[in-house]
Amino acid sequence: MEWIKSKNRSYLLTAMLILVFAAGAMLHHGWANYHQDRELDYTGIILSNDIGNPHTYIDFKVTEAEGEVEVDEWEVVLAPVTRMRNRGLSDDSMLAVGDTVRVVGYPHRTIKNEMRAERIIIGDVTIELR
Repeated sequence: MEWIKSKNRSYLLTAMLILVFAAGAMLHHGWANYHQDRELDYTGIILSNDIGNPHTYIDFKVTEAEGEVEVDEWEVVLAPVTRMRNRGLSDDSMLAVGDTVRVVGYPHRTIKNEMRAERIIIGDVTIELR
């Protein structure tokens, strides 16, 4: 009888772990939330940064644009820190408040001032984020 209780606990624990991981996967946003057919190309000044995981964010004010400017201040979703480091963005000093950066990315489908960066250019360094 005791082995049945132990077996039931194992099933319950396994089911709980599956639910926890499934919920985490559902909470993570997908890139489908962004208009990948509407590329934005803006240069601007970093107003703030939040360097961390699962993504790094910068807020920046547009000073130059290729094409029409939809919004002049954007929250930009960048890649995870490890991916940015692997691609050449070595530390947070390259995303310092007040720095000028060029961001090429895609606008969010429903959040007016959010974009996902495809690449970021700092000086003559280009970091491909995908």
